[in-house]
Amino acid sequence: MQENYQDLISGSDLISRDLSWVRFNYRVLDQVKKQDRSLVERLKFLAITASNADEFFMIRVGSLYNYVDFETDRIDYSGLHLIPFKNALFQELQEFAAEQHRLFSEDLSPKFKDLGFSICAFEELSENEQKQVGKYFRKEVFPMLTPMMYDSYHPFPVLMNNVLTFGVVSKGLGTGKKEKKKMSFVQIPQNVSRFYPIEREGQVIFVPIEEIVKNNIAELFKNVELISCTLFRMTRNGDFTLEESEDIEANYLEELSKKLKTRKTGRVVRLEISSVFDKWLIRKLKDRFEIEDVNLFKAETPAMIDYTGLWQIVNYPALQNFREESKPPVKPLSMEDYQDQKIFNILKDRDILLHQPYNSIEPLLDLLDQAAEDANVMSIKLTIYRLAKRSRVIEALLKAAENGKHVSVLFEVKARFDEENNMRQAQRLQKAGCFVIYGVGSLKTHTKLLLIVRKERDRVKRYVHMSSGNYNESTSKLYTDLGFMTTDDGYANDVQEFFNVITGHSFPDKYENLLTAPRDLRNKLIELIQSEGENAANSLPAGIVIKINSLQDKDTIEALYAASQLGVPVRLIVRGICCLRPQRAGLSENIEVRSIVGDYLEHSRIFYFHNNGEPIVYSGSADVMVRSFDRRLESLFLIKDKFLKQQAINILAYNLKDNVNAYEMKESGSYVAASAEGEVFNIHKEFFKVTSDIVRNAKLFG
Repeated sequence: MQENYQDLISGSDLISRDLSWVRFNYRVLDQVKKQDRSLVERLKFLAITASNADEFFMIRVGSLYNYVDFETDRIDYSGLHLIPFKNALFQELQEFAAEQHRLFSEDLSPKFKDLGFSICAFEELSENEQKQVGKYFRKEVFPMLTPMMYDSYHPFPVLMNNVLTFGVVSKGLGTGKKEKKKMSFVQIPQNVSRFYPIEREGQVIFVPIEEIVKNNIAELFKNVELISCTLFRMTRNGDFTLEESEDIEANYLEELSKKLKTRKTGRVVRLEISSVFDKWLIRKLKDRFEIEDVNLFKAETPAMIDYTGLWQIVNYPALQNFREESKPPVKPLSMEDYQDQKIFNILKDRDILLHQPYNSIEPLLDLLDQAAEDANVMSIKLTIYRLAKRSRVIEALLKAAENGKHVSVLFEVKARFDEENNMRQAQRLQKAGCFVIYGVGSLKTHTKLLLIVRKERDRVKRYVHMSSGNYNESTSKLYTDLGFMTTDDGYANDVQEFFNVITGHSFPDKYENLLTAPRDLRNKLIELIQSEGENAANSLPAGIVIKINSLQDKDTIEALYAASQLGVPVRLIVRGICCLRPQRAGLSENIEVRSIVGDYLEHSRIFYFHNNGEPIVYSGSADVMVRSFDRRLESLFLIKDKFLKQQAINILAYNLKDNVNAYEMKESGSYVAASAEGEVFNIHKEFFKVTSDIVRNAKLFG
């Protein structure tokens, strides 16, 4: 990175969102280096970094090229204008990709045989194995391949996003019998396995599909002289916005379907290529896609293109003994002494806080299952953002509709990369008789709310669930989240009002227990921050602890800076993007930032304000980002119950104590692993051991 770039970046009081994301993916990549992890687990984290990078290029780099292509300048938080920032970002991304390849080639690959497997090139196979692979190619792969020619008679084919592709250069006849190069493309279908496994004397040999196709590609070009065969993978701009429509059900869904197709044809922002490539072909592709050398990402052998394919090895049955066994979830503390299995009875007696994955999502799923069958349940209202592939939530809603209950579902069809599945599931519900709302105009509904109305004797009782995480039983085993269940009328009134806002034109005067966006979330959080600053200025106890996924909103950051300057100790636990610069003299000396990256993806959000010894604690779905405050329907819920509040405080305390998964952010924006001196404290293990006594005694400040 050029020195003047670095001076501007380091001199800014804010940190670039995109450069901060690269630092986050480095923390995920750091898990690949940890020798105490099994080799299979390390491969898993390498695959995760690749998946992260794919999405980053499609969305964030894609968005950047929206400015580049329309020649519209912008200034990043780093202080850099568009083109200098693009250059700085791509240098960081090139260095990151090089480190991925180095780790795979030098650190991981040499250890494969110790675990009983290897990734082999075609020429490394025995004669019999080559025949076996050839048979597999002819019977299963060859019929699916389609060579696509490009010349003066054939238009340039539409090449799919993030798909392994061969660029084949062959000889042809030009005018006057002068030899001329011809270009063709062969894409490997996405439904073909990334590796072909072969059992060999107690070892599993994984043969990459590109090796199989490359060594048989002449079968597609009979009686043609091939000059070269280059493997590449392109990533296209997947960022798009939707126009608002009055006919939300028809025009909106049609518009979304059209936009989704643009991901297949969007401008190319990255071209991954093999170490051996045809220079003429790559030059033609660069011209065609209007990209530069900086957009080329070369994988030196034995490195691979597309590490997301490693999931096939990670999940291979014979290697499962080498994966770390997940611990079974423990009973929620608020349900420890309760034997009744009917969740309605439990909730009439007490509120429940679920801390996933340490607590199972089963109580929530049981609530939905029981509500679907219970003759006394009259209606179910729910917001859906992302779902499991085989969703018990959807099945429960379908059953409820079948049983004659009123079911209202706000299905956020704009949930990125889940749009098609969400549209499909929403239409299933609609056909079953559910009332389905497909989003709310230009706002993305990210809040997680459930309201069940049940008739009990001579009254109606409402059951509420609010969460930081999705109604997704698959990710509930992998993501840390907080889910709150209650029958408290104050919460029920708020959630009922919020559903009226979502589905109608209601605009309530106030909520008792909710902070909502885009209405007042940013302003209310800033007020709470400023209140801590006033307490500190008046020599009263003060303190702020916030746990979120991302911190980017400038107004909130400036409020945190101001509180820090008044002497408020601010502890931030930010998993991913953090645009706030901590520990800068005169600006943020009292702010500490740490990130937790480990076995589980940290997804819960908790906001703690000391409030002169009477803590105010919120949780919910919102991060501190411009999009969360201005472009999303979000909510944070107040945790009032004393014991449940202590649970949330203990979660924050444990996050601040962790010295295994924690990284501390420096003023420069870099991160260093937390010191593991003294007693080892790994929250991804310790949360399985939490007791009620530990929770009651938890403190964040004196």
